[in-house]
Amino acid sequence: QVQLVESGGGLVQAGGSLRLSCAASGRTFSSYAMGWFRQAPGKEREFVASINYSGVSTYYADSVKGRFTISRDNAKNTVYLQMNSLKSEDTAIYYCAALRSGSSSYDYWGQGTQVTVSS
Repeated sequence: QVQLVESGGGLVQAGGSLRLSCAASGRTFSSYAMGWFRQAPGKEREFVASINYSGVSTYYADSVKGRFTISRDNAKNTVYLQMNSLKSEDTAIYYCAALRSGSSSYDYWGQGTQVTVSS
């Protein structure tokens, strides 16, 4: 069992930056791939970025590529999402999730953190 707690959300002006953090419980954090997702009001949840267990491989949605950076610190059981050049369309609740090796879908989810970008 893994518990995930996001933090770092808030209100920021367009063009600004935020860094989200997701702290994980448990001793096996380094064996999980991690992802960030978001859900805007009235929209379905969408993929934002993911990182493999070692941090070597990362993937991004086209909408955030070049602006967002996902990273992880396995010693701190934490995954980060650095968000730069924020746009109003980035406004959403951001969730982190953990994917076990061999699993076809994310197994554990955090409660989410609100990001609001004012134009």
